[in-house]
Amino acid sequence: MAKTQDISKSIAVGKALAAATLKRRAQAIGKRQRVLAETKLNVQQTAKGVLTEAPVTHASAGVLIAEGDSWFNYPFHDILSELEDSYGFDVESVAHRGDTVEGMAYSDGQLDAFSRRVEKVLRTGVEPRAILLSAGGNDVAGDEFSILLNHATSSTPGLNESIVTGVIDQRARQAYVTILSAITEICTAHLGHPVPIVIHGYDYPVPDGRGFWGGWGAFPGPWLEPGFRRKGYAVMSERKQICVKLIDRFDTMLGGLAGKAPFGHVKFLNLRNTLSTGTSYKAWWANELHPTKKGFEEVTKKIAAVI
Repeated sequence: MAKTQDISKSIAVGKALAAATLKRRAQAIGKRQRVLAETKLNVQQTAKGVLTEAPVTHASAGVLIAEGDSWFNYPFHDILSELEDSYGFDVESVAHRGDTVEGMAYSDGQLDAFSRRVEKVLRTGVEPRAILLSAGGNDVAGDEFSILLNHATSSTPGLNESIVTGVIDQRARQAYVTILSAITEICTAHLGHPVPIVIHGYDYPVPDGRGFWGGWGAFPGPWLEPGFRRKGYAVMSERKQICVKLIDRFDTMLGGLAGKAPFGHVKFLNLRNTLSTGTSYKAWWANELHPTKKGFEEVTKKIAAVI
């Protein structure tokens, strides 16, 4: 009963945020239309032949709209660039590395930017083929990670069950329900029906202390090793086992949302065991949280297959 009430409230929040977003966007669309009407009038008043209308052509595997974190917005190579370059999709993105699922769900600016991308695609006469959502990694990794752990020498080492429940099964889940609800409402308002949404979990990381370009100075990371070290976990095998449990918990939460009312149009993609964590893991993982180019290619192959 508690989870039913929880999802109902989160859906209502998402619908309310979507309604506020659509109201703001309606005003912006009206302003745009007035500006374009004035521009057209001015062009018609200029010399004949100044502007020649060109036919709009669109050759691609389909248009995708993406909201997400660094797996969608990573320097040099990421999932979205791979979808465009290797699979022929056109991608409109509001993804930004470092974003949390809470920030995506509850920030008016994020939803406005998403709605603007939907409007932009529809102006080309094309419907989005799918919405891609990548979120949650920044809600559990980084400065907050150590709070998920009991100390290694305590009577209950490993993940702190009550805190993990609060962070993943309550906070992250509520934010996911809210943003899925908001995205669905925005798409339905613009198209008259929902657009398929693809969400994904993450693969099992290796908490070896590597950040972006080493994580030195201003470069971000590491995101996991400091928390493990602070809580007394020095053995890599223990660290990896805890990461497996955490990722499994996160994926179970996502899998419990996708494909079930009111999210029958949402597809969950399991990415676990896509990238190696064995002796050759550095060929697949550029650092603790992000794949290498080879790793992103393998992940993208699975995403492209379900779009």
